[in-house]
Amino acid sequence: QVQLVESGGGLVQPGGSLRLSCAAPGSIFRLYTMGWYRQAPGKQRELVAHITSGGSTYYEDSVKGRITISKDNAKNTVYLQMNSLKPEDTAVYYCNARWRGDVYWGQGTQVTVSS
Repeated sequence: QVQLVESGGGLVQPGGSLRLSCAAPGSIFRLYTMGWYRQAPGKQRELVAHITSGGSTYYEDSVKGRITISKDNAKNTVYLQMNSLKPEDTAVYYCNARWRGDVYWGQGTQVTVSS
């Protein structure tokens, strides 16, 4: 059973920042594309950003310039630094690992942006 362990969610005011973390087993981290998805109430789960094993990144248009994905290979951890947060960023954020046909999910962490 592959476990992706997320942390860092919480309540933040509009304009504030949060950093999410996701720790993965080394065998997964070195090979898989690691990503963050989010799902707001009543909406479909959507990709926020991902980073490949080689370090290439992708961002969904609405988060470009505000959110940065990065990884620490020594800690087998991927991060999602979120700045200038907006109420519409409120969602459950899920860590994801995928490679060919294999997909793994974390348990999700709630991010709430509200004054």
